[in-house]
Amino acid sequence: MANHKSSEKRIRQTKTRVLRNRYAAKTMRNALKKIRTTDNKDEVKALFPKVCSMLDKLAKRNIIHKNKAGNLKSKIARRYNALQVA
Repeated sequence: MANHKSSEKRIRQTKTRVLRNRYAAKTMRNALKKIRTTDNKDEVKALFPKVCSMLDKLAKRNIIHKNKAGNLKSKIARRYNALQVA
């Protein structure tokens, strides 16, 4: 166990960050799943900018890698465009 005050504080901070990051990542996965599974054009049109913004924020805070965010945005953009054409 930790013997220093600073390391005890680090442990507390890490627990808080892990919970926050886990929540953010789970929220992102749920939003992506919602876009992938729905066939409603209006719903996808409303969700698309929000999810793209969420991915950018997660990449900025290093919760996910920036390339992963780009790949996910590309995939949902293809889905978005396919629904717009159909």
